[in-house]
Amino acid sequence: MFNKSDLIKIEDFLWEIPKGFRDDMRVPARLYAHDEMLDAISIDKSLDQLVNVATLPGIKGYALAMPDIHEGYGFPVGGVAAFDSEEGIISPGGIGYDINCGVRLLRSEKSFSEVKPHLRNLGRTIYHEVPSGVGVGGRLDLKGKDFNLVLEKGAERMLELGYAEEEDLKHIESGGVLDRAESKLVSEHAKNRGRDQLGTMGAGNHFVEVGIVETIFDKTEAERLKLFKDQVTVLIHTGSRGLGHQIATDYIRVMMKVMANYGIVLPDRELACAPFRSKEGQDYFKAMSAGANFAWANRQLITWEVRKAWEEVLGKDGGKLSLVYDVAHNIAKIEEYTLGGKRYNLVIHRKGATRSFPDQPVFIPGSMGTHSYILVGQEWAMIASYGSCCHGAGRRMSRTRARKEISVEELRQRLEGMGIVVNAGSSKGLTEESPEAYKDVDEVVNVIHEAGIAKKVARLKPIAVIKG
Repeated sequence: MFNKSDLIKIEDFLWEIPKGFRDDMRVPARLYAHDEMLDAISIDKSLDQLVNVATLPGIKGYALAMPDIHEGYGFPVGGVAAFDSEEGIISPGGIGYDINCGVRLLRSEKSFSEVKPHLRNLGRTIYHEVPSGVGVGGRLDLKGKDFNLVLEKGAERMLELGYAEEEDLKHIESGGVLDRAESKLVSEHAKNRGRDQLGTMGAGNHFVEVGIVETIFDKTEAERLKLFKDQVTVLIHTGSRGLGHQIATDYIRVMMKVMANYGIVLPDRELACAPFRSKEGQDYFKAMSAGANFAWANRQLITWEVRKAWEEVLGKDGGKLSLVYDVAHNIAKIEEYTLGGKRYNLVIHRKGATRSFPDQPVFIPGSMGTHSYILVGQEWAMIASYGSCCHGAGRRMSRTRARKEISVEELRQRLEGMGIVVNAGSSKGLTEESPEAYKDVDEVVNVIHEAGIAKKVARLKPIAVIKG
C-alpha cells in the first residue's frame, strides 16, 4: 500500500516513487503536484495504480501522473505512459472507456456586452439543439456503409456531409482523423450503440459552456489565437459516447483471455493488455482509432448545432464561431521521442491527459461554475512529460458523495447568483458536477505553468452552462 512519505521530491512540482519501491516495477513513477495537493491525492488508490502501471512490459522512462490525478479503471485518470512500439503493450485501461473524450474551443467575434441581453435565450437554444443525456439519440441515424465512413474518416466525413468548414479541420488534433482506423474491427453491438449518437453530448462531466475571456496572461499568444478581453467563447466537452465504451469493453474481454498466452502477469486485472504488435493489440489499436474518429465527428456535429443556435438567437449580425482547436484526452498514439540518446517509436497512452506540443493550444476546463484555462504547450513538455499535460481539475469527491452532500436547489441559486445561466436535464447530474466535487483548477493549472509543460494564455469565466 502506498504512503505519501514514499514520494521523493526531485524538483519543484515533481515527485518520484523510485523503481525500488516494489520489486515488480520496471521504471519509476512520477507525479506533478505541489506540496499542498499531496494529502488530497493520497486519499484514493490513484498512486497505487500509477505504481502498477510502472510494472507493465515495455514501459519506457517512467509512469507519469498529472496534478489532476484521481482513481480510474486500472490506470489513474491523469496518467501518461509510453510503451516501446516493438516490445511494449497496449492497454484499453490506459486510454479509457470514453475513447477520445476531448475539448474544443470556439471563439466568437462578439464581446460579453453584445451577447448578454440574449444569454438566457442562447442557453435554452443550445440546450434544444444539442441532444444530451444517457442514451439520447441525435439528428443523424447512420447505418452500414454510411456509419463506417464516419468511423474511418472522422471529422473529414462531417465536412463531406456539410457539417464542417474546411478551416475547422486545420484546427483539430490529427486533422480530426486517425488513418489506422478499421471499422470492421468495431463490433456490431458497438456500432448499434453509436449509430444515432452523433451530435449528442451525453451526461456526466460532459458539457457545452459559454464563457468570456476574463483575464489575458500572455498578450502575444492571445493575439495569435485571436482572443481578446471580454470575448465570448464556447467550450465543448464530450467523446465517443456508447460506441467508445463498447469498444473498450469488447477489447478488455479479449485481452483478459489472451494475456496468459503472452506470459503477461499483472498486479491488477484492470490493466488488461496485449503486446502492441500482436493481433489483439493491433485490432484494438485500429478499433480505438475508429472510436476516436467517431468522437471527432461527434464534436464537429455539435459545433454545427451550436453555430445553428448562435445564428438563430443572434442572427447574421452574430458573426462567426471559429474553431480555435480541438484536443483529445483519452487516446493512444505512436510518437517519436529521444530517451538516453536513442530515438524510439513509443505508444503514448494519455488517459485524462492531453497533448501539450510546442505552441499547440491546451484547454483545461474547470468544474461547472469555476474558471477554465487556455494554455499553449512548451518545448520542455517534449522532454519532461512525453508532450503531455493535464486535462481538467480532477475529481476530489465521488459522484455518490456529491449527490448526498450538495443541494441542487442551493447549487442552482449559487450559479445564478454568479451570473451563470444553467440548462440541465438532470438534477442528479448537476450536483455530481458541482464545483466542490473537483480540485481547485487554479492550483492545478499553476503546477503545469510553473513546471514549464504549458504556459497560461487566458482564463475563461462561465456565463452559461448546458449539461445533460
